[in-house]
Amino acid sequence: MKNYVSVTEATFELKLSVDTIRRWEKKGLIKAERDKNNHRLFDKDELQKAYDKYISGGDSHPYQIIKSNKLHNVKCIELFAGAGGLALGLKNSGIKSEILVEIDKDAASTLKHNCPEWNVVCDDARNVDYTGIKADVVSGGFPCQAFSYAGSKLGFEDARGTLFFELLRCVKEVRPKIVLGENVRGLLRHENGRTLEVMVSLLEEQGYRVHYKVARAQYLDVPQKRERLIIWGIRKDLDYDFYFPKERDYTISIREALRNTPDSAGQKYPARKAEIMHLIPPGGYWRDLPLELQKEYMRASFYMGGGKTGMARRLAWDEPSLTLTCAPAQKQTERCHPEENRPLNVREYARIQTFPDTWEFCGKMTSQYKQIGNAVPVNLGYYLGMCILNMMGLENTPHEVEKYKPVTKNYDDELPLFAQAI
Repeated sequence: MKNYVSVTEATFELKLSVDTIRRWEKKGLIKAERDKNNHRLFDKDELQKAYDKYISGGDSHPYQIIKSNKLHNVKCIELFAGAGGLALGLKNSGIKSEILVEIDKDAASTLKHNCPEWNVVCDDARNVDYTGIKADVVSGGFPCQAFSYAGSKLGFEDARGTLFFELLRCVKEVRPKIVLGENVRGLLRHENGRTLEVMVSLLEEQGYRVHYKVARAQYLDVPQKRERLIIWGIRKDLDYDFYFPKERDYTISIREALRNTPDSAGQKYPARKAEIMHLIPPGGYWRDLPLELQKEYMRASFYMGGGKTGMARRLAWDEPSLTLTCAPAQKQTERCHPEENRPLNVREYARIQTFPDTWEFCGKMTSQYKQIGNAVPVNLGYYLGMCILNMMGLENTPHEVEKYKPVTKNYDDELPLFAQAI
């Protein structure tokens, strides 16, 4: 049973300032929930762990790639499989990949190279026929595309032309027990929420009960602040409960994740940019530069609004990484090594996405960065796999997953979403 305290109580017990606790929350190092009066509440055990880590200088939680020693007779078809983050995570939970569909040749080669036993189809999902194929689960991280809202109610055929339609078509042909969709958190607000609303209604039209929730990877054994919208569908003839990953009361730092990382290729900075980045402290960004260098580096962006906190950004050793992008040296979304004057390299990228060091990525370096940056973190995939197994009654792991609990209200946007979006 969690023991929650208010900000005032936390500052008194830990002898910390309110600003410190709020800064921890803003950085995603601790979670906050809300009481009926909309006041922030914090778990005492989680606060104590943060205090021990950031104030007392204690050890970080160890980095690990989580695996189950069980193998279940549960089969999954995955569309838009990418470099295999979700598939590997499901495999680590004990679920077998029946078919993996991926259009990108380098990513498909990565899948085949690392798991030759997988049935990898390198093709456009529009060309794949699933008739006669049996699977318990259909999953896919479909690209977010707008629908045409010509009518008051969109049906199956109206979704044609979108990649979500291809996931839906697979569901219609296979009739799996469970559907798993994952996407960026921004889908919640895409077209003012209308796109997600249509997706839910289309899944319901196919005979599935649907719930969704944002998963925050930094609380799921991933050393990265990455939020993904998880959409579950359960076939209506099945009396399954919905489960979502249960957030941990700790985060994993980059320091732990990058310990003894193998050498690998990586992007480099031009000489002048390296000189400027040398002046940025760990956890800092362009505002830590002298004023003249701010103007030189930022150019026209210096005079524009917004915080632009991703620019000239150096990561911090004792915190999870910011969300990895497809190119760590992009000016708008810098992912600089905490200490060295260079972007994170390929193997460091893979570590942060919880790929094992033995997982090799095919293609040129730019393609490898893209594959890793687009991937579902492997450990997040493991927790999603455990949700599936708990839904089906094949596992009982309340320390890893929790039953869906409906909420009637979402609070202000400053609070990271921890409950289903209504």
